[in-house]
This record gives sequence, C-alpha cells and structure tokens, in this order.
Amino acid sequence: MDKFFMVSFLAMLIAVYGVAGNTVYDDIGMLDELESFDIEEDNEVDVFEIPSWTSERGGKVLVNVDSFGAIGDGVSDDTQAFVKAWNIACNTTKAVFLVPQGRLYLVNATRFQGPCADSLVIQIEGTIVAPGDPDNWDPKFPRTWLDFYKLKGVLFQGRGIIDGSGSKWWASSCKKNKTNPCRGAPTAFTIDRSSAIQVKGLTIQNSQQMNFAISQSDSVRVYAVQVSSPGDSPNTDGIHITASTNVVLQDCKIGTGDDCISIVNGTSNIKMKRIVCGPGHGVSIGSLGKDNSSGMVTKVVLDTAYLRGTTNGLRIKTWQGGSGYVRGVRFQNVRMEDVSNPIIIDQFYCDSPKACQNQTSAVQISQIMYRNILGTTMSKNAMKFACSDTVPCSNLVLSNVNLEKKDGTVETYCNSAEGFGTGVVHPSADCLNSHDKDMIIINQPAEVEHADPSVEHIVHTEL
Repeated sequence: MDKFFMVSFLAMLIAVYGVAGNTVYDDIGMLDELESFDIEEDNEVDVFEIPSWTSERGGKVLVNVDSFGAIGDGVSDDTQAFVKAWNIACNTTKAVFLVPQGRLYLVNATRFQGPCADSLVIQIEGTIVAPGDPDNWDPKFPRTWLDFYKLKGVLFQGRGIIDGSGSKWWASSCKKNKTNPCRGAPTAFTIDRSSAIQVKGLTIQNSQQMNFAISQSDSVRVYAVQVSSPGDSPNTDGIHITASTNVVLQDCKIGTGDDCISIVNGTSNIKMKRIVCGPGHGVSIGSLGKDNSSGMVTKVVLDTAYLRGTTNGLRIKTWQGGSGYVRGVRFQNVRMEDVSNPIIIDQFYCDSPKACQNQTSAVQISQIMYRNILGTTMSKNAMKFACSDTVPCSNLVLSNVNLEKKDGTVETYCNSAEGFGTGVVHPSADCLNSHDKDMIIINQPAEVEHADPSVEHIVHTEL
C-alpha cells in the first residue's frame, strides 16, 4: 500500500467513525508506521562480511571438529570433540568452527556459550544428529539440544543438516498417546540471549519438539533455512520467536507438525518475507495469556507467503484470563491452498485436556491488517474472529481478501470483533461492523443453490 492509499484509508476511517475520527486515527497510526517497516533484501543487508574460509588469504583460522577427535560415523559420541573445538574457536578472532561435509556427527545436548572473539563463523556442512533415545538424555538439558548462548556478531551458514532424531520423543508424547504423561522435550537448535546473528542455508529436521527457537535475542536474520518434521509430529514448531526483537525471516521453507512460525510473548519488530509453509499449523501469533499471564507482541509483518494444506493460515491465539496486547500486525500477499482455517483470531484458545474456565480478562487484539489474501479453504468458516466480550478485537482491516471453498459456501464468523473491509472481501466481513454476538455472514457461490443452514462454531482446542 503506497502513501496515497494510506491517506485515503485513514480518511475513510474518519468518515466512517465521524466525530471519533481523531481517536481512530491515533489507534490506527501503527498501521501507517508499518508501511515503512518493510524487509530489506538479503543482498541489501549484510551485518557481516561473508568469509571465504577456504581461501588462504581470507585471514581465517580454521577450527575443524575432526582435528579434535570427532569420528563422524553417526555412532561414536563426538560431543567432547565439538566442545574442545568450540573452546578454541570461540576464543580465537576470525575463527571458523567447521563441521565438515560427508560426515554424520552424534552430539549430545550441549550449550555452546559465548561471548566469543570477533567475527566467529560456524560453518556446518555435514550432519549433526542427536541421540535418539529419550531415556538416555542428559537431565541437565531437558529442553535444549544445541543451545548457542550469549553470542554477538556470529554467522551460522552452510548446507549442513541439524537432525533431532525425534521419532521416539513423538511416540512418547501425550498428544500421540493420551496414556503417556505430558512432558516437555528439547528444542533442536536455539539462539539464546544473543545479538547480531545471521543464520543462512541450514536444514533443521526431525526435532524432538521445537525445531528452531530464537529466545531473548536481538537483531537475528534468518535466510534460506529449511525446516522439516512430519505433519503428525507433536509440538514441533518450525521457527519459534520469544522475547526477541528485530528478527528477519526470509526465503524459508517450513513443513512441520505444529506452527510453521510461532511468535510469542515479548516480541516486536518481526519481519517475514517469502515464506513457504506446509504441512503445519500455519503462521501464529500466540498462544498468549496462559495462566493469567501478560503477553505483548507488536510490529509484525508477513509479506509474501504460500501456505498449503495447513490446519490454520494466519492465526492469533490467546487464552482467557490473560492481559497485555497484540497490535500493529500486517499480513499481506499471502496465497493459501486447501487451508482449514485461513484467517483466525481466537481469544478462547484452550490447549488442555480439560475444559478451560470462562474468564473476563483477555489479551487485547487491535490494529491487525489482512491485505491481498487469496486461496481456498477446506472449512466453510474461511474467516473466524472469536473475540472476548469484555475486551473486543478492534481495528481489524481486510483489504482485497478472496477465499473460496471448492465444494460449497464460505462464511465469516464474528464475535465482539470491530473493523471493516475495503476492496474485494469474500466472504463478506460485514459482521465486523456489528456488536451483535455470534453473527454469521454467508457468501454463496452462484453454482450452489442452497446454503447449508448449520453454523460451525470454533472448537477451542489445539488445531
């Protein structure tokens, strides 16, 4: 949307809301800010000079894990060789920590801790594989496998693979077998409490639980990373961002058993561009507000994405009883194919074996824009805005949205959701202008003579 459109858009808001125009302008101002919050292309952004570590003139110090006793046969424990190599590389200026190609390195749960000397490069060309048996997991690291901690100005790159060997973890999950106790499992690859980090070209697969987490970090750029776990693997979020700022995800392909991308509490300035998602649960903000906690997410842009066969498309999910806010979000240029819930806001999220108690407080959701969204839905509720009666969703904007169902009607479900549509909006979102609860707007294709009169309300469980 260019500046002319934004000015016209704001003028429309003032005209629609009359004397409340000034308030609306203030409330919607963050969407205007997002227009300058675009993603710079990879070739325009270089936090680091990409090293030519194979060149003798590159001034790099090569630290090869094989030189420290790594076997690379996938059976021998190479953990100590990796730790020794890390200690040298981390303390050497312009070092390259090399995992050579053509080898399979078995590494146990390890924290690779900084801060390190300047210009460290972690070059992964081979495969790093985790132990496959949960019973033999190091109890000191219950939730992490490869944890990179307190780094600054580090580049991860290469064509290598990080493989979490997660099949036995999935089989023991309570989501796969309800007789099993529910317990957490490790994240395969974590960037924790770090800054000025780049990750380029790696493949992360078969994680024990989450594949790739960015936690309590600032200025992280992720390019051309592939994430792959089976569609039925439980809780295997592709890229999970928590308590972090200034994160860019670009040209990433993600297929997994949970959210392709999940953005949770304490995050701001998140940019995603050219994302492919499927299988998985879509791109999600949340869940937020669990156990009456406070959650805050602001300034999130997804620009250009393709989602295929996912259970959700663009989702914001919060628990009842929470507080805080989600605001200043723009989803644009998204194509979906056979997605079950293309656009969904759910303030009654409940991922629990027991029914969740009704509560009046809620995480506030406002200033959310959906622009140029098209494709096909597997369910007739193509858009669902299930918002709190006491903390309604506000300033929801739909611009050029066209979602069809191949074999039937499409509907929009609204509860306590305020906003409007501009341009083509299909199915109609007129219910956003209403304060009536449980209002359904049905759009019926011309070739269908009779709409199904039944209404499918949101089932508040993990989708």
